[in-house]
Amino acid sequence: MDWPLKIQGRLLTEAEVNRIRALLLNNPKWNRTRLSRELCGHWNWQRPDGQLKDMACRELLLKLESRSLIKLPPRQSSVAGRLPTIEPIEVDLQSVSCTFSDVKPVYVVDARSSVKYEKAFNYLVKEYHYLSFGRPVGQNMKYLILGPGDRFLGCLLFGAAAWKSADRDQWIGWTPDIRERNLGLICNNTRFLILPWIKVPHLASYALGACLRCLSSDWRHRYGTDIALVETFVDTTRFAGTCYKAANWQKVGQTKGRSRQDRQRKIKVPIKDIWVYPLRRDFQNTLLLS
Repeated sequence: MDWPLKIQGRLLTEAEVNRIRALLLNNPKWNRTRLSRELCGHWNWQRPDGQLKDMACRELLLKLESRSLIKLPPRQSSVAGRLPTIEPIEVDLQSVSCTFSDVKPVYVVDARSSVKYEKAFNYLVKEYHYLSFGRPVGQNMKYLILGPGDRFLGCLLFGAAAWKSADRDQWIGWTPDIRERNLGLICNNTRFLILPWIKVPHLASYALGACLRCLSSDWRHRYGTDIALVETFVDTTRFAGTCYKAANWQKVGQTKGRSRQDRQRKIKVPIKDIWVYPLRRDFQNTLLLS
């Protein structure tokens, strides 16, 4: 193991990981929340608004456990792992077919900025995205695309990057150990939905661009870490990636037609095009830092 480890934007020394092990050993009644908050306090790890970076710390602990460096206490919630309850909302189903200028103003908002928005996001993705909606794993940002009168036009979800992707990794040029340390500098556009009755040319690329302009700062504010690159995987049996191309993304290769659960290399899934978008000019140097 090469020390220090860079996880969630923090450099962890072997001594700090040993301290976490000692906390777990000496406090067997602590749950994951208590451990996370104790560590945030010890590291003075806070968001700009003064709140502890509890979610970032929990993700850090999960990544340490995934590397077999610590063993976390079992989850306390009996509903852990279940899909969230998604309540229906009222949706304007009237068809919209017009030019982009006719549907302005269009803007994107953080869906977590209000209960109303987050309920709408969850419901719309569950009902109208072909992959539906489950509990997002790890760090993620939800955005709603809104038109005049706060009318819902679509949604975008950004989450964890793919652990491995041969063409992406070759394009970046990193080694497996550097990828392991710096993967948190990439996020993935895992859901992109324009509601099926909204037929407005250029709306998708505009909304995508609007999200990318605020994604880095929003991610840093919520999780305290930076994002250098955004990726997405486009199902070639359904889509051509037109909106990504229009928003100046770059196609860097294709997946191998296997799922992340395909440990025996027997599960075939549609081949997907890999598209990427740098959020900073020095993204490659940043991703290759050892």
